[in-house]
Amino acid sequence: MPDFSADHFALFGLPRAQRVEGAELDRRFRQLQAEVHPDRHVQAGVAGRRLSMQWATRVNEAYQTLKSPGARARYLLGLLGHDPQVESNTAMPMEFLMDQMALREAVTEARHGNDAATLDATRQRLSQEIAIAYERLAELIDTHKDFQAATGLARQLMFQEKLLDEIDDALETVTF
Repeated sequence: MPDFSADHFALFGLPRAQRVEGAELDRRFRQLQAEVHPDRHVQAGVAGRRLSMQWATRVNEAYQTLKSPGARARYLLGLLGHDPQVESNTAMPMEFLMDQMALREAVTEARHGNDAATLDATRQRLSQEIAIAYERLAELIDTHKDFQAATGLARQLMFQEKLLDEIDDALETVTF
């Protein structure tokens, strides 16, 4: 069994970096899951099965964290001693906050107006902004080692990711 005390990157045998090759992460996930899956430990007794379940859960949680660029950045920054303090630090540039408020209002209006086209256009715009921010985050962490700037960007991305989820929810409720 893998080392239970290992961080997510070590668990998957990956370097601590923001850029992670998705196919390699997927391959290592399947490999680990095959090793720790409870079905492989049916004959291990109650304690062995319980340990296997804990491992399967741990591997799944680590995979979910590492496959999401935003979650991966927040986790990595924490490992590197630069906690983004997403729960307690809400300091953001005013321009960013104003833009987010305008987007939220547009999403609310589009949802209530059953305006799928506006929701879709807003989703596309926000998805592009997030993709650019993810790339910038990788540069800040992996290349420039500018962890202070990366923590601020990671906090901003949480707002954007949440809004993207809200847009997806709204799109499910409107009719095309």
